[in-house]
Amino acid sequence: MSIHIEPLKQQDAPALFAFECKNREFFERTVPSRGEAYYHYDYFQNSLQALLAEQEQRISCFTLIKNAAGDILGRMNLVDLDHERGSAELGYRVGADAAGKGVASQALKLLLTEYIQPLGIREVQAKTTAENIASQKVLLKNGFFFARLTLRDFGTTAGRGSGG
Repeated sequence: MSIHIEPLKQQDAPALFAFECKNREFFERTVPSRGEAYYHYDYFQNSLQALLAEQEQRISCFTLIKNAAGDILGRMNLVDLDHERGSAELGYRVGADAAGKGVASQALKLLLTEYIQPLGIREVQAKTTAENIASQKVLLKNGFFFARLTLRDFGTTAGRGSGG
């Protein structure tokens, strides 16, 4: 499947909201819920504005994973950008229709090759729940390694250092 990633834009709001609503149940099987309010368009729109402001300030980098037709297949984000340390935290989600097809692995590879260096990032960390084996495989396939296991937060933390 041919995919690309592109920065999140205000114009993506209707399609992104539809994607999130369509995949809500699928996502909530493996990650904590975003809460009921998130699935009301006004709240979603306010949240999107906050994300776009963070992106403008270079605090975060939000991207959408799309197929050749421009349909949203998922999201891939770098948050908590620390430009002094050259670090960021990775988050991503792929919709039910794209799951298990290598989309997340391809998108992460694109993110690491196209976005990391221009942002000055040398270290990326990611967290998964202990039972989210698919997500852990995506990370391992892209050069991440298990840094620690914890019962706090999401359950599993992985890191990716420079040159990896």
